Parts: sequence; structure tokens; C-alpha cells
Amino acid sequence: MKEFAQTAKQKITQLEANEHKAELVAAADDLATRINAMESPESVGTAARALANHLLQAYPVASTPPVHIDTAKAKQLYQENCAACHGLNGHGDGPLAANLPTPPIAFADPVRAAQRSPFALQQIITQGIEGTPMVGFTALPEADRWALAFYVSQLAFSVADQEAGKSLWNGSDAIRAQIPNIDALAGMTQVELATRIGDDARPVLAYLRNHVDKAALARGQGLTLAKLRLHESYAAFTAGNKTAARDLALSAYLDGVEPVEPTIATRDSGIRTELETAMSTYRTMVTENVETQKLTTQLAAVNAVLDKAELLLSASEASPTTTFVGSLTILLREGLEALLMVVTMLAFLGKTAREDQLPYVHAGWIGALVAGAVTWAVATYLIGVSGASRELTEGFSSLFAALVLLGVGMWMHRKSVAGRWQEYFNAKLTGSLKKRSAYVLFGLSFIAVYREVFETILFYAALWQEGNHFALTLGLIVGLLLLLVLAVWMLRYSKRLPIGRFLSVSSILVAVLAVVLAGKGIAGFQEAGILNIHSIPVPRISLLGIFPTVESVLAQVIVAVLAMVGYYLNNQPSSSKAVT
Repeated sequence: MKEFAQTAKQKITQLEANEHKAELVAAADDLATRINAMESPESVGTAARALANHLLQAYPVASTPPVHIDTAKAKQLYQENCAACHGLNGHGDGPLAANLPTPPIAFADPVRAAQRSPFALQQIITQGIEGTPMVGFTALPEADRWALAFYVSQLAFSVADQEAGKSLWNGSDAIRAQIPNIDALAGMTQVELATRIGDDARPVLAYLRNHVDKAALARGQGLTLAKLRLHESYAAFTAGNKTAARDLALSAYLDGVEPVEPTIATRDSGIRTELETAMSTYRTMVTENVETQKLTTQLAAVNAVLDKAELLLSASEASPTTTFVGSLTILLREGLEALLMVVTMLAFLGKTAREDQLPYVHAGWIGALVAGAVTWAVATYLIGVSGASRELTEGFSSLFAALVLLGVGMWMHRKSVAGRWQEYFNAKLTGSLKKRSAYVLFGLSFIAVYREVFETILFYAALWQEGNHFALTLGLIVGLLLLLVLAVWMLRYSKRLPIGRFLSVSSILVAVLAVVLAGKGIAGFQEAGILNIHSIPVPRISLLGIFPTVESVLAQVIVAVLAMVGYYLNNQPSSSKAVT
């Protein structure tokens, strides 16, 4: 114990400068003093745990468990790597135990097990224990080391403990609130949990450590990672490493918040918007190299919003009414833009008697539905597409669609001016539309729908995990019916409009959509970390593509100016230079 205390102090003194470092050195000295004075085990244990907890808070270890723990593989790993010393059932009685200079730990000892967390075990499995036969298993993948840690942590519990814990966990919101996610479970000891829920701590941990893949434990996991990355970002900033600070701030959003963002949005879109704004402001401040005090204030603001989001995710399941409203509004919000673009193309082909080109439009949006579902399945179950990849996909598709729509809008407006549509119409009646025009119709229809489908499926997947499947399905059906009614009305209304008026109104509509998509595209690149963020005091209106950054607003202004210039030139006499 003296040697361990001395080693602990030595390693603490070698850590980089930190506002807590002096306190940690003093705590290490206090631990050594208690050991030298042979104080009671309770006194030494309390001091050791306090030092360990303080150390983790001051110097967080960037290691979080995966949401899914492969318990079957963990048992096999234990038998292959641990049982020879620690025994098949963790009693420290393996065939090699008698010949070891230091007796192996008995994981089944309930007294010792009550003081250990899976996180502490994972660190020992990773690093080993200096001066003992316990070596580090760095050759094992991190996920396997976490699986081993959780497997070892449950060897001290019985089947009866697990059954009792299942009833307690499923029957008490208060107990579930104490362990809101898998990160909390990883760092929780029985002794610590007992201070909160008393004797129920043992059976609850017995159940959870054997069922770490419970969906409830996955909620908020990313937000814990987001807090950790922000803490590391702040430390890098104060140490003068601005590049690392920016990268870590970006990781806090993409790896921490983005994976659980759909669930947050379905429960409270206001908190989602507040969180995105707070985190983008923090990244802006890091990029612009602001004063440390201002960054400290903003970090506190971000953490406050993250706390609200964690509370939201750890709350009980959403009501059927909330699920229905969420399902309905998601479909209407995400599907409206795509619907407007597709219906406009269908109406245009109908007005110009080009019904033979309708299959290309229909093939585009149907193909987008299929491609979106396949993309989601691949991203979810096969390759784990990152948050950055999702944001880049939305960014590229939005900007591409904005450019195409800008050209289409100018073209439509030109044909609506001074009866020029009649010349175009007569020409197309006497000849067939070029194949490339048909491909453009297919491509625009595909892009218009595909960019919405992937995110929409993510939102519905998050809602599905909340339960209330009937309410979700009902909201989906009602939303589809409303979109269908809107589409039928638009098509019928367009038939009553004179062709010139129709082209004029449609050109304005697609130009507005181009402006909206330009803002969303730039925002996607910013959220992926491709473009820097420079904040401005404008309201955030995601539906209109308006975000409080110089870059996104400037992109929208440029597209709007280009559209107005094009429309102005189109209104000039035909002998002048016009946009075609």
C-alpha cells in the first residue's frame, strides 16, 4: 500500500498543469499519511476512492463503453485470458494461482466487488498493475476489454440478485434516474450507489451489469461523450492548442450529440435547436480565439443545455399524444420541400403536354425512397456512417439541388415572360424531349426526395424506440394523407392557371427553395467541420434554411441576388442578353 501510494503521487506530479493538480498532490500525501499511520481500512479506502474520483474529474479518461456489450464473447475471453489465474468462476483459485508471487484477485468476493466499477476494471485490464503478474491486455480491442470488465464485474452476484434487480429496475423511475446511461453504469460502484438507494444497490447492479444492452441505458450516452470532449477541448484551448480545441469541439457535436439528436428532436425540438446553437457558438469562439473567460462562460452554457437534454432523454417514455404529434410533424416538416419540387415538375409536364416524361419523375422519387432506406440500413447495421458523413451528404445534396433549382427557376421565368413559353411549347409538340432533359427530371426528383428520406427515417427510428407504435403509425398515415391532399390540390390548382402565370409562380417557388437549400447546404458543411462558423445575431429558422452564421446567410443572399439578376435580365427585350 505504501508503494502504491508513492507511485500514485509520483504519477500525479508528472501530469500536465491543471487547476486541480495541487489539490490532487495534497490528497495523495493525505492518503500516504493515513497508510503510514495504519488508520482503519474504512479511512484509507475513503481517501483512496476520493482521490480516484477527483483525479478522473480533473483528468478525464477519453474512453467510453460501447452501447452493446457482447456478453457471450466476454465469457469466452475470460476463460482464455483470465481463468488460469483468477479461477473459472472468479474465486482467485485458478491452476496457476498457487505459484504466483502476488495472489490473484477474487472477483467473486462481494466485499471487494462492492468497491469496484466496470470502468476501474477496464483500466486495470488495459494497463495492468505494475509490480504484479497482472499485465495489460492492450492487444485486445477496446470493445473486448470493456466486455471483459463488465463480465468480471458481475461474478460476485447471484442469479437471485439479478432477478430481484430486474423487478426493482423496471418498477422504479427513481432508481432508473440514478443510472441514466451506460456511461453512468460503467463508473458506478455498489458502495456509491448504496449512498443513493440503500440496500437495493446490490441487486440493481447485478441486473444491469448482466443486461448492459438495455435500450434505456443507451439513452444520453452520446451526451456524456459530448461533455467529455468539450472538457478536453477547453483544456486544449487553455493550453494554447487551438487546433485540437476546435477538433474536440467538433467531435463533441458529431460523435456525442448528433447520434442522439433525432431522439431529442422528437421529444423537444426547442432543446435540439438550443443545443445546436450553443455548441456552434462555442466552436465559433474557439476558432476566433476569444478570451478564456468568455469561453468558460459559453462552456457552462453548453453544459447547462446538455444537462437539460440528458434529463429529457432519461425521462419516462413519451405519451401516445406526444408520439402522434411528433410523427405527424416530422413527416410534414421533412416532406414538404420534396413534395413542392416534385409536384411542380409534374404540373409543368402536364401543362406542356409532356405526360410521356412523367415516368422519369416518378422513377426519381420512388428510387430516392428505396435508396434512402438502403442508406439508412447500411449506415445503421453495416458500416456505422459517422455524423460527419451524414452532414456532408445533406450539405452536398442541398447545394446541388439549390444550383439546379436556381437554373430551373430562371429558365421557367424566361419562358413565362412575353409569351416565350408558346414558342417552346410548339417546338416540343413537334419533336421529342431530349434524353438529357429526361435525365435531369429524374435526377432532380431523386435529389429532392433523397436528401429528406435519410433524416426522416432516423427520426422515425428514434420515435420507434420510444414505444407507442400505434400512435407513431397513425401519425405517419395522417401525415401521408395530408401530403397527398396537398399534392392533389396543387396539381388541380395549377391546371386552372394560365401557362404563363403558372411558369411565373413556379419560378418564384423554386427560387425560394433554392435559397432555402443553399442555407441548409452551408450549415451541413459547417456542422461537419468543413467550413468555419462565424456567428451573427439572426434568428435560427431551420425550416427556411436560416442559421445564425455569416457563411450560411451569405450563401442565401448570393443565390437570391443571382435569381433577381436573372429575372431582371429575363424581363429585358428579347434583343438584349437574357438568362436561358
